[in-house]
Amino acid sequence: MDTSWDARVQAVAALEEPTRRRLYEYVVGRPEPVSRDDAANALGLPRTTAAFHLDKLTEEGLLATCYERRTGRTGPGAGRPAKLYHRSDREIEISLPERQYAVAGRLLAAAVEDAETTGSSPRDAVNRRAREYGEALGRAAGGAPLTEILAAHGFEPRPDKDGIALANCPFQRIAREQPQLVCGMNLHLLAGLVSTLDIPYEARLVPTPGHCCVRLVPAGLSSAGG
Repeated sequence: MDTSWDARVQAVAALEEPTRRRLYEYVVGRPEPVSRDDAANALGLPRTTAAFHLDKLTEEGLLATCYERRTGRTGPGAGRPAKLYHRSDREIEISLPERQYAVAGRLLAAAVEDAETTGSSPRDAVNRRAREYGEALGRAAGGAPLTEILAAHGFEPRPDKDGIALANCPFQRIAREQPQLVCGMNLHLLAGLVSTLDIPYEARLVPTPGHCCVRLVPAGLSSAGG
């Protein structure tokens, strides 16, 4: 399933249509999957109208379908199973500017488990997990340009004469409360990313108001020049 920004926006936009939104709320509010007839009767809609919108919600990944014979009969003559709708497992997050709090949550949860299991420092565990995640992003990039990878993960890269500034922190809300923890996590994540790419950049902490605390600078550049 397409998880790109455009696909997420399109999925949420599907709920702008009032009838479609009412159908979605009805389906997800039921304890069991519902049929087209169930939905049409509950909302006072023609069956064809309910079917059209339910299928549109399914196309966008907001609902999923299953098939079931509600009569309880089986075998020849039992009739075709009814198409039923229920909430899908897809999770859709949209924030402006883009945030990646689910990523932060996974990294921090894994780090806590690592620290409890190995007895290592929780901060070291966070940094190690962040670097591994960055390396995984680099390996999965398929040769995409660095700026494209950074943009896809919410960093809003801004190349300049000194390297690449990052205009957005994907973990901003957490960073406000725990700046040292999150800045360290960002540093190791981005260091892991660039380490897997054949590019002459390195990640460095350069706190700048209104930006991510990390900047990507040409490898070997002295601190005075960064």
